[in-house]
Amino acid sequence: MKGGLGGVMIILFLVFLGTGIYQVGPDEEAVLLRFGQYSKTVGPGMHWYFPRPIGRRYVVKTTKVYRVEIGFETVEIGPPARYQNIPEESLMFTGDENMIDVDFSVQYKISNLKDYIFNVKDQYETIKSASESALRQVVGSKGIEETLTIGKEGIQEETREKLKEILDSYGIGIMIIGLQLQDVGPPEAVMQAFKEVANAREDRSRFINEANGYRNDIIPNARGQASQMVNRAEAYKERRVKESQGDVAKFIKLSEKYSLGKEVTKTRMYLETMEKTMPGIEKIIIDPELKGSIINLIGGGVEANEKTNN
Repeated sequence: MKGGLGGVMIILFLVFLGTGIYQVGPDEEAVLLRFGQYSKTVGPGMHWYFPRPIGRRYVVKTTKVYRVEIGFETVEIGPPARYQNIPEESLMFTGDENMIDVDFSVQYKISNLKDYIFNVKDQYETIKSASESALRQVVGSKGIEETLTIGKEGIQEETREKLKEILDSYGIGIMIIGLQLQDVGPPEAVMQAFKEVANAREDRSRFINEANGYRNDIIPNARGQASQMVNRAEAYKERRVKESQGDVAKFIKLSEKYSLGKEVTKTRMYLETMEKTMPGIEKIIIDPELKGSIINLIGGGVEANEKTNN
């Protein structure tokens, strides 16, 4: 009887020891505890460790990329995938006091399994809360236009750096692989107003471009016309100066001739002026010394015309 009981005890003890055999996969690590205290971390392969209640083990995939979603939750992977928005996580204020709706995700891997298991109670919620806090700080320092357009990459990088600082201070034992803004936009309630503002900005940009195009077209033309006018004025000035110089030279010569023969010069100038002012008109020159009346001369001319007509 005693021998049979001893054999049973031995078998039970062997079974107890057999429960300490476990396997760690190629993408896993295991943390071992003895009487509730950390003992060691082991890698892939077949292992044995003290069974419960003496020992305890936690086997975790350490090469897997984990994902935390903030502002939304994946309802169905799909395809097509379906998501559910979580406004209390996604709604936040920008630096210029505008409200914006931001959904983003964080990808991470476990870098230190011991720290990951023992330093925080709920790893997922800790990472999620820290990620949301980091993004709110960064978005709160940016304007809404920057957040919606050209500033997304910068926001991602700044948030990632800030999140790394927070998690490193916790000693959580993870490595951030990536942080991705999934969807950034105005809240649903003010979507239409944002669209109208965006359209107004586009119209403003278009008007500015059109005005710049008109300016770039009209200014060179105006400069060309101004240059032509200046050139014509310069040419006119040169011509007038030369004409004036010629008139002066001509007047000097005429003055010299006039001083030599005043009456002759005066008569010649008078005759030249008459030719210029009354071209093509028959002219009668009367000698001042002519005897008799000028009327007789005119009468004689009329009679001569009548005889010619007859």
